[in-house]
Amino acid sequence: MKPPKNYYNWMSLAGTAIAANSLLVIIVLFLFSLFSEKSNTYLGLYIYIIVPMFLVIGLLMIPLGIVLHIRKKEVKEEETGAWPLFNLNDPKFRSGFFTISVITVMLLLVSAMGSYQAFRYTESVEFCGKLCHQVMEPEYVTYQHSPHARVACVECHVGEGASWYMKSKLSGLYQVYSVTFKKYSRPIGTPLHNLRPARETCERCHWPEKFYARKLVNIRSYLTDSASTEWNNSLLMKIGPEHSSLGMTEGIHWHINKDIKIEYVSTTDDRESIPWVKMTNLKTGVVKTFMDTENPVKKAVLDSIPARTMDCMDCHNRPSHKYDSPTFYINNAMVAGKIPKDIPYIKKAAMEALKISFTTMDSAMTMINTTIVGFYKDNYPAIYAKESGRITQAIAAIQDEYKVNAFPYMRADNTRYLNHIGHLESDGCFRCHSDRHKTETGETISRDCNLCHSIINQGPTGKISATSTDKAMEFVHPTEIKGAWKTSFCSECHKVLYE
Repeated sequence: MKPPKNYYNWMSLAGTAIAANSLLVIIVLFLFSLFSEKSNTYLGLYIYIIVPMFLVIGLLMIPLGIVLHIRKKEVKEEETGAWPLFNLNDPKFRSGFFTISVITVMLLLVSAMGSYQAFRYTESVEFCGKLCHQVMEPEYVTYQHSPHARVACVECHVGEGASWYMKSKLSGLYQVYSVTFKKYSRPIGTPLHNLRPARETCERCHWPEKFYARKLVNIRSYLTDSASTEWNNSLLMKIGPEHSSLGMTEGIHWHINKDIKIEYVSTTDDRESIPWVKMTNLKTGVVKTFMDTENPVKKAVLDSIPARTMDCMDCHNRPSHKYDSPTFYINNAMVAGKIPKDIPYIKKAAMEALKISFTTMDSAMTMINTTIVGFYKDNYPAIYAKESGRITQAIAAIQDEYKVNAFPYMRADNTRYLNHIGHLESDGCFRCHSDRHKTETGETISRDCNLCHSIINQGPTGKISATSTDKAMEFVHPTEIKGAWKTSFCSECHKVLYE
């Protein structure tokens, strides 16, 4: 079948050339991707998004050229107001009509398949994490080491439904602009104020009414003395009540009890400062309002800030992109045997190296090695002479741990992305549970440790003190601080260790 005469114009011919070449490029790249052993993010970008755009442009140029060509030839018909003839009895017209119809149907089918593949590609973890490699590297790396590493990014960041899908794509357009013209912030801001509610994402898997049981958490850490002394803590975390049949009547998850509504106002965008909390018992109608008495805020200021209803994300704010502190990941590496814990002063040497601020990953790797080697050569040359091989092994492990928790170029680490679970290195729970938040009658939001957990054993390895699970021990700090932990927040000292 030959194309109609009106097809022979410069625009339609150019469109055909662009479409044909684009289709050829797509086929070649697609076949290459099938037989390539390694995944390539940018290959998918070209196959499903960039080259298809040129294909569509070329296809649009074909009918547009035909229409413009016809309009030039039919000046007389337009002047008389006559409509173009649609005559299938004319062999030439019939041939051209069926040719265009067949091509159109085929292109619609191919376009539908391509659009679906483009949709799937833009929803993939690879697209989210690897496309803007340097910018999204912190999020992608920490995601791969998180409990949600097998949950696709869009499950949490987008969820179900067309409206949130469109919002995410419109947001993505600005992100493309930001990356292209280097307008992005370092580190990337956490999407606190435009993230989909946890009830529509997290709770699709984490059904709140189902998780009642208490949990035993064993923590092993190391001091910075010569022996890197092991210190143990076992906490019975009161996620729910003592008996699961009691539901969410007490324990940590009481905060999301369906019969309780907790609202708060934060005077900072990062929700670190919370001067006002309101608790409403939806069954009894009892309402309690708590104000931070040590850091009061004027009523006019409070009224100008919309209150937020508490949900999962107010505590679990780093469910998939958690940046561990040097203290935490060095302890874990020592527990796992990656860092030989019997090398004298190895914990201290590691912490000395990780106190330094780095600007690039390469400089971080160099300085970690230089600092630790210098620490031993300057202070303990005999130890270095004896343990140089194992110290080199320890340095490699420290560098590996740093690579998955800190990203100098993007200025992303645990000091920029605070974790609200707990209260050791950020205020976390103490943002509200501070003993400072009081009602007019003097009732406080208590900071009593035993509200959330009970210490059932603690102490150095070989001299651990223990009790039964129905009792709680008073906390003993590994080093003497004269009870300062009772009056000060843990983060006041612990965050200084790695800043």
